[in-house]
Amino acid sequence: MERKAGAGQVRERLLAAADELFYAEGIHAVGIDRVIAESRVAKSTMYVHFRTKEDLVAEYLRRRSDATRERVTGEVEARAQEPAEERILAVFDVFHELLSEPGFRGCPFANAAAEYPHHEGIQAAVAYDRAWLPALFSRLLEPLEADADGELVTALVQLYDGAVAAAHLDHSKTSARTARRVAGLLLAARRSAMNGRSAACGAPWPAPGTRGASDEGGSRTAARVPPVQGA
Repeated sequence: MERKAGAGQVRERLLAAADELFYAEGIHAVGIDRVIAESRVAKSTMYVHFRTKEDLVAEYLRRRSDATRERVTGEVEARAQEPAEERILAVFDVFHELLSEPGFRGCPFANAAAEYPHHEGIQAAVAYDRAWLPALFSRLLEPLEADADGELVTALVQLYDGAVAAAHLDHSKTSARTARRVAGLLLAARRSAMNGRSAACGAPWPAPGTRGASDEGGSRTAARVPPVQGA
């Protein structure tokens, strides 16, 4: 059967087996012989595709990252005609689905980073995953003129991180929903701040020869500047 399968099919079988076993049981807990047996691939063939177990782990992580990114961006693009805020909140709707799936066992990248804190290739795969979500939020914020707002992007990513941790450690079924509500509050605050700046920019300047003064109610009014004596 292996001889009839193409190289791509063999590689995919190895990755599928690794994905299921590494995520469910932990990477160190699963030996490479177990992955080979589950994928029904000869050991010599396995080493044609991956020189070491760690190479397989790194590719498993990248494969997971790509699948998640495609699922999230697919939902976002399906809502292309909706306001920017709704498209950002749709990201958290997808995360709710992901965190609710049977067999959820926390973030695979955090798990891998804990098991391989000093392995360059695996840490690079973790960094690969950490890059796409901030980039997506930054792009979605462009219509709000907030794409350069690094703090807002960071806050949205940390809401996701917190939702994953709560779903795993606290067994929360609503952590992504909570993150979505908080994201909505942040976006509303950003919109309000933008509207406030726009109103301030559009306010008329006092007429020449006047200065701002406070009336009895504390609001600013225009007061006539007295002429300079001798002018």
